[in-house]
Amino acid sequence: MIQSISIIIPNYNGSNLLKRNLPQVIIAVDAFKKKYTSTIEIIICDDGSFDDSVKTIEELSKGTHGISIKSILHKKNHGFSSNVNSGVEAASGEVVVLLNTDVYPQEDFLSPLLSHFDHEGVVAVGCMDKSIEDGKTVLRGRGIGQWKKGFLIHTAGSIEGKLTLWASGGSSAFRRSYWKKLGGLYSIYNPFYWEDIDLCYRAWKSGYTIMFEPKSIVVHEHEEGAIRSQNSASKIKIIAYRNQFIFVWLNITDRNYLQNHIGMLPYLVLRSILKFDIAFIYGLFLAFILLPKIVQLRHNNKKYFIKTDKEVLSHFLSDFSN
Repeated sequence: MIQSISIIIPNYNGSNLLKRNLPQVIIAVDAFKKKYTSTIEIIICDDGSFDDSVKTIEELSKGTHGISIKSILHKKNHGFSSNVNSGVEAASGEVVVLLNTDVYPQEDFLSPLLSHFDHEGVVAVGCMDKSIEDGKTVLRGRGIGQWKKGFLIHTAGSIEGKLTLWASGGSSAFRRSYWKKLGGLYSIYNPFYWEDIDLCYRAWKSGYTIMFEPKSIVVHEHEEGAIRSQNSASKIKIIAYRNQFIFVWLNITDRNYLQNHIGMLPYLVLRSILKFDIAFIYGLFLAFILLPKIVQLRHNNKKYFIKTDKEVLSHFLSDFSN
């Protein structure tokens, strides 16, 4: 069993969520410590909140039954990738567990999650999400993907599978040494979206493995999270489009995939114009602005890649044939 663990909770204006969910994290940590000798710390990274989050963090850090709670307070908002990276940088654990503020774990979620790290090639493990969506509970947490119409199309996969294309940045565990080797979450994706898929895809292409653990259960109240509650639908759509382009330009190396992507762009641009999908055009424009940085990061990525895109996505072909 892993001997040291750091639980990282990124926060942005999530005072009410912290009050509700952090006690559940502490209960899970306390239960784990009663069974194992591993040391555990909790690191809360506040990304320039303007609600009473800082005060809430101070209050919740008291009376934690000997569980260490550290806080990292950013003076201004940087975005999800930068906020989480600051937590990992301050962490001392062999494994870092990422939990969003809109997530609370079941008491016994840590043991099955951590068991996978006995295998050296495992970079990350994703949790089972009891996802609260439109008042309904949906079981998800395993991601799959395929190349289609010039892009990587990702979606939720069957929870029966063992491998996942990515481990969610809001409910997962990563081996810290590999996180640092791969460069962590890329800040180019700030403020949100695609950063966890990107890191895990880089891990797959570098020869590592991402697992899914259905016994590690968290409840995820997506609609109450910071992204949807504090950003307009149009902004979210623009950023999602922008980061979809960034992902392809950073990571896709198979020639036929790249040719397909380039060949599809004129059609997709024309279609977006005819449908008045301004968000697509704006997202593409914003991605082009970042092209010099993308080229630099892409060059760095290729030093570690040993698998083709086809090889990576072949792990999930059976999901789409069923």
